[in-house]
Amino acid sequence: MSVAEPQRQFVDSNILIYSFDETAGEKRPRSQTLLDDLWKQRSGCLSLQVLQEFFAIVTRRLRPPLSSADAAEKVAYFSEWNLHAPGKGDLLSAIALHQDLHISLWDAMIVQSARRMDCHVLWTEDLNDGQRYAGVLVRNPFNDSVMGR
Repeated sequence: MSVAEPQRQFVDSNILIYSFDETAGEKRPRSQTLLDDLWKQRSGCLSLQVLQEFFAIVTRRLRPPLSSADAAEKVAYFSEWNLHAPGKGDLLSAIALHQDLHISLWDAMIVQSARRMDCHVLWTEDLNDGQRYAGVLVRNPFNDSVMGR
């Protein structure tokens, strides 16, 4: 009997950012727990877009910000996850999602990356919790019902 692989789950940049944000309140430990669980399961997925957004925000907007060297170290760590490098076809698909679903292009790129990586769940607070976008279920880890609280 073979052991089933865990279902892949995509993580948006806001979840990564909160895990390092000392001012994020309860969002910080919830993000850290989710990321730890996904790492242990080897089911977490990211895209280059997510890592770029993470780096830009944690080095400029966090108080205190991470140093460029520390942020680069975190990017290298998260690059060990399942990683999607979107290409021109992904951009065109994201534009179509943007038009069809009436979501921002940036969110459409996240949905496209999750879809391309065959993720069943997209963890974010930027889209509607419980809604499916192009077959990907959006979950907000800060919603008490999602995290079983």
